[in-house]
Amino acid sequence: MIAGLLHTVPALAATFDALVADAVPGAQREHIVDAWMLETAIAEGVTSAVRSRVASHLRHLQESGADAVLVTCSSIGEAAEQAAESLTIPILRVDAPMAAQAIASLPSPAISSGLVRPDTPSGGRTTQEQTASGRVAVLATNTATLGPTTRLIEREAAARGVDASVTATVVEGAAAARAGGDQAGHDRLIADAVRAAAADAGADVIVLAQASMAAAAESAGVAIPVLTSPAGGVALLAETLTPSDPGRPDASANRPAAPGSGGTLDTENGASS
Repeated sequence: MIAGLLHTVPALAATFDALVADAVPGAQREHIVDAWMLETAIAEGVTSAVRSRVASHLRHLQESGADAVLVTCSSIGEAAEQAAESLTIPILRVDAPMAAQAIASLPSPAISSGLVRPDTPSGGRTTQEQTASGRVAVLATNTATLGPTTRLIEREAAARGVDASVTATVVEGAAAARAGGDQAGHDRLIADAVRAAAADAGADVIVLAQASMAAAAESAGVAIPVLTSPAGGVALLAETLTPSDPGRPDASANRPAAPGSGGTLDTENGASS
């Protein structure tokens, strides 16, 4: 089987390659890395040119034999969903499982009881269900990710009938720190923002919108869930590639094996390894 991965952050390709290799042993991995898409999304938004590039990369991965593709950048997630409508293989957003987990992690709805007439079918009591609700704080290091992730969480809440209040905040200075090679400073700023969201904003769940933020989650030390996308996205890819019925062949069983094994990397300039 072949797992396709589409990235906009070059440094994350190796991280996801290792995660997929561990989650789906024996799977070939084909990566496409195109940093221009995220750079443009940050500077101008997800333009028609970005959407066209996303669609082109996904078509290439399908034509190269990928059985499913994981899009590891939240900023282009909506563009990937749009492109998927014209493709025949599963196109997976890395942040989709995280959004589902965020809504599932909100406090359970309270149930209140009230007295009614004793001849009612309930035996004298009834219950009034209250709509589930809660506060989700989305943190990102660039503005391009806030909209797509917020809308995804709101869509998940609506599908589940949950009244979720979603706030979105950019962690100022974190992107600049990472770009300057200060990973520790990047992580520290995110951890500080997580603690502030838990204390000052009173969030029930915190979502770190970008896969590059995942390493900072562990150092925050808050009591509420702090969700990141890589593990859930890779688990969804593994579930998609691996048949639930051991007797049923996977999607690539009848396809001739491609030369070689392991990961291949395509960049915008066509380099591979």
